[in-house]
Parts: sequence; structure tokens; C-alpha cells
Amino acid sequence: MRNTAKITTAVLAAGALTLGLTACGSEESGAADTSGPLIVAASPVPHAEILTYVKDNLAKDAGLDLQVKEFTDYVLPNTATQDGSVGANYFQNQPYLDDFNKKNGTDIVPVVTVHLEPLGLYSSKFKKADELKSGATVAVPNDTVNEARALKLLDANGIITLKDGAGNDATPKDIAKNPKNLKFKELEAAQTPRSLDDVDAAVINGNYAIESDLKPSEDALVLESATDNPYGNFLAVKKGNEDDPRVKKLAKLLTSPEVKKFIEDKYAGSVVASF
Repeated sequence: MRNTAKITTAVLAAGALTLGLTACGSEESGAADTSGPLIVAASPVPHAEILTYVKDNLAKDAGLDLQVKEFTDYVLPNTATQDGSVGANYFQNQPYLDDFNKKNGTDIVPVVTVHLEPLGLYSSKFKKADELKSGATVAVPNDTVNEARALKLLDANGIITLKDGAGNDATPKDIAKNPKNLKFKELEAAQTPRSLDDVDAAVINGNYAIESDLKPSEDALVLESATDNPYGNFLAVKKGNEDDPRVKKLAKLLTSPEVKKFIEDKYAGSVVASF
């Protein structure tokens, strides 16, 4: 049984505002106490699974006391890192973090990139992307970065064409050509797998696809390329804590040959090591 504390969005929702307010007041709190265990906030799959592998197999020999807290959304891991409730987090990519820091006044920074979860287009009604019918409804994540990423995936596969210059804040308004007249349903990223029975297709983040028993390398109609992909997921900390010796130990373990083999064996291409 995993020694992992599971924290759900429902349980923490009521405390989200408090976390945010605390974060605003924590900027002068100085560096983290490095004498205790390192608590890392993570999405359940694959991040917490990878961290649990490190905890159970590598951390003790490295002299690292590692604890893992699971979060089921993309906001609370950062607010908890900012206010010091956890020492680090592992769930996000650079475009998402840049957007989060800008919108929330936080100062979280990446430490080391570990893996990529290719974003994919899925359907319970069609086997190929070109089978999508005129007027079909496609669910996409509603947060800024992941929505833009979803639209870029559709653009890269010739399903839509984005306007020149559409970047990491692209929305359906930035579509230049939509030959199938697709309609877009914007949902919280975690809800996109559950929408498959209600829409014609959905663009789903890799971690949520895996949690829903989808195999990105097999089930996706189209899938992001791992080549030169800017969406690698990394270990992150509040600025100033990069030199915490516990964080340095974890960064080294997360990019070890043992972790690379674990990722390759467990996820079979649905998660790709980035080191």
C-alpha cells in the first residue's frame, strides 16, 4: 500500500482562498526549513506514481525523507508550494507555470524536467480523426495554456488552421480555417475524459487519459510529437528553494537511469522520459 496522502479538490476547495491569501503574505518568509521531510505535491498519475517509486526504491539510500501529497487539480499544487504547505510540486509544464505565475503573482520556478505526457484527441464514436463529421463537438481544456495546446494539436494534424502568430493563449477565436465547422466545448481539464460519451471527441491531457484507462500511444486519434516539445513536466519549487539539498537529491533521483526504466516499463510510450 502506498504511503501517499490523497488530497482531493473537493476537500481543499474550501481552503483554496486561504491558501491564496497566505501565499501573498509568504513572500518574505525566507527559505524553507530543510531539516524535515520533503513534501511534494503531485498529480496522481503519473507524477505521484513516479515519486512513489522513488520513495520506495531510491530515496532511503540517497538519505532523502520523501513524502507525496496527491492533488487532483492544476491550481492547488502551486498555491501550496507558494505558501510553504509543501516543499515542491511535480505536475506542470513551462507554459502553464508562466501563465500561472503571471496571473497569480507567484514566483515558482522549475528545477528539472522529468517527462512528457503527449496530449491526444480521443473519441468513443470514431476510430480516425478524419471520420469527424461536419458540426461535430470537440471538448477541450478550458485553462489558457492547455486550450491553446489542444488547438495547436488539431492544427498540427490538419483538422483546423490557426491564425498566424497564435500562441500559448490561443482560443477558438484564433481559428482561421475550420473546414468541418467543429464546435468546441470548454471544460476543466480533469473533466474532459468524462465528456467522451457526450461529445464527438475530446482533447485530453496525458495524465487524465491514463487515469481514465486510456492508452495514449494506442487510443489517441492524434497524439503530440515528443520531438522539441515545450510541454515537459518538471519538479518545481518556490524561488529561493532551488538549492535546498533535499530538492537537489530528488532532482537527481528523478533523472536517474532507474526512473527512466520505470517510466519506459510502466507507461509503454504513453509517458516519455525527457532526460
